[in-house]
Amino acid sequence: MKALLPVFAGALLAGCSSADTPALDPIPGSITYGGQPRTKLSKSPVGSAVYSQFYNGTGQRVEETYILQPDRSLKLVRREIGPDFPD
Repeated sequence: MKALLPVFAGALLAGCSSADTPALDPIPGSITYGGQPRTKLSKSPVGSAVYSQFYNGTGQRVEETYILQPDRSLKLVRREIGPDFPD
């Protein structure tokens, strides 16, 4: 029974993929809006997360997460938009 657990878990995870979710496009205020930043993150390890917070044009707080790619570019992987002061 224990031998089947990794096979079963692998079968479940095979259906999960980041390809199923659409890519996020940068919005005004995003680090990558208008292209990649001019400075490269040379001291950060590849795969590390970079977090950013800003306010959009309607005053909502935007939180974004980027992942540092092997070519030192940033890939936008998560965005949450919400009010500045939640109820």
